[in-house]
Amino acid sequence: MLLPTPVIVEVAFLLLRDIGPLAGADFVGDLVTTDMILVEPEVSDYGRAAAILRQYNDAHIDLVDSLIVAMAERLNIDLILTLDQRHFRMFRPKHCVAFKLLP
Repeated sequence: MLLPTPVIVEVAFLLLRDIGPLAGADFVGDLVTTDMILVEPEVSDYGRAAAILRQYNDAHIDLVDSLIVAMAERLNIDLILTLDQRHFRMFRPKHCVAFKLLP
């Protein structure tokens, strides 16, 4: 399982906001031993993310979601684990008809 590194900041923020600082600390600490592969965006992903933000400007897409789409396109990934079903159902990626979403 690949974990785009921008997701880490978003998850840590949500845990802090919704559960508390210890939940965020536990999540970050668990990254040390995770089986997930941390993947950094490439420079080209930011250009594609900007295009996605412009394309879906009326849907209030955030940078992290647009980077996930850009990285998925580059890495030819069509299966996405997300709690944001609404946005990810809306995306029309370049490499597939639509994303398959979990959970």
